[in-house]
Amino acid sequence: MLKDSKSYRKEFDSIGSHDVPIDAYYGVQTIRAKENFPITGYQLNPIFIKSLAYIKKAAALTNAEIQLLSQTKAQAISQACDEIINGEHLEQFIVDPIQGGAGTSMNMNINEVLANRASEILHGKLGDYQTVHPNDHVNYGQSTNDVIPTAGKMTVIQLSKDLRQELTRLASAFGDKAKEFDHIIKMGRTQMQDAIPIRLGQEFNAYQEAVERNIRRLDKVLEEMHQVNLGGTAIGTGLNADRFYVDHVVPKLAEYSQLPLVQTEDLIDGTQHIDAFAAVSSQLKNCAIAFSKIANDLRLMSSGPKTGFNEINLPKKQNGSSIMPGKVNPVIPEVINQIAFRIVGNDTTITMAVEAGQLELNAFEPIIFYSLFESITILTHGIRTWIDNCIVGITANAGRSQEMVENSIGIITAIVPFVGYQKAADLANQALASGKSVRELILEEKLLSSETLYKILDPYKMTEPGISDINE
Repeated sequence: MLKDSKSYRKEFDSIGSHDVPIDAYYGVQTIRAKENFPITGYQLNPIFIKSLAYIKKAAALTNAEIQLLSQTKAQAISQACDEIINGEHLEQFIVDPIQGGAGTSMNMNINEVLANRASEILHGKLGDYQTVHPNDHVNYGQSTNDVIPTAGKMTVIQLSKDLRQELTRLASAFGDKAKEFDHIIKMGRTQMQDAIPIRLGQEFNAYQEAVERNIRRLDKVLEEMHQVNLGGTAIGTGLNADRFYVDHVVPKLAEYSQLPLVQTEDLIDGTQHIDAFAAVSSQLKNCAIAFSKIANDLRLMSSGPKTGFNEINLPKKQNGSSIMPGKVNPVIPEVINQIAFRIVGNDTTITMAVEAGQLELNAFEPIIFYSLFESITILTHGIRTWIDNCIVGITANAGRSQEMVENSIGIITAIVPFVGYQKAADLANQALASGKSVRELILEEKLLSSETLYKILDPYKMTEPGISDINE
């Protein structure tokens, strides 16, 4: 089918000419990237696009301050940036998140959109870059190699705000359940075998501690996201950037974006090495695997309801089977498991990509950002549904838990200080063979008085340290 020439304009680059939709703000280099990289079918993260706009605004106004860019052009570029920051023109960002070229296609997409929109503001014609040029004006004093990693860090910071909020809610939700269940005694297990009694509240308190520990770790690695290499241009040496611009563009960016950004001390290091992203990814993985373990616990404790542990009840959220009537599955913990699997995979991708940098640049930031943004997003959403659709609605089956404690041979451990390890082991084997309870056997053999045995086998006392108050 022939194109309608009236619907297209012709643009030129170093490769040659290419048709561009006549009303598009993007240009020829964006079109080429769209054709070259049909990889995921997704668009750039909107927060990443807005971060790019903040960078371009800070750069334009800093360059205008030292008269390297006219006030007229700078203000038009700034207005176009504000429109993007406010959510306009996002459909003009058509390049795929995974692409070759270290992110040049992303950078040129926004350069062309801003150039054409700024030209339009100044009554110029789309595609005629005499008024505002994507490289000469919008990209002045910059390089893909300092713009893209800076935008990546800004995006991580902003995405992580929601994540941290959900993590705080998660810790609080576990804490509330720890208080609610503190009086409920259940059987502790190690290696899936009966161990000794524990309070259900103690288990949930441990879950709260795990979340809070991971929050502290996340806060630590996120500190590195505030150090950006903007001003380093191509390889960190600042070529083609004025000294005033290099010294002032990051403070201006911090002001406009309202993020606590500072320029990295060594711009060459900041351009060559992007291991800070690997550190964030690693901590996301730590969170995910810790939460997946907790999700496993919830699935086990709620298993049954008739033939499993059945110590807790998870909220019933949806039918569990298309063939088995009445079956309800632990779907929310299951999705937490799957999120963990994905994040571990993303972390492996990020690890390989960070290692693959060579000499003055790492060309693989696109796959790093695609994976990292996804990890933050799915962890945030997963925690939110975990809290709202599972944790706050968990209830306990106290009677069932107490029954398993009474019938377990695990409580024999509390007898060891009074009868010795070997005798306790013999009693455990007898209990298993005879079906009698540990309590019955001890009294039959008159090893301890009933009064002392009652104190020793007090389930609550077995969940705390101490034997000195028990005397035979």
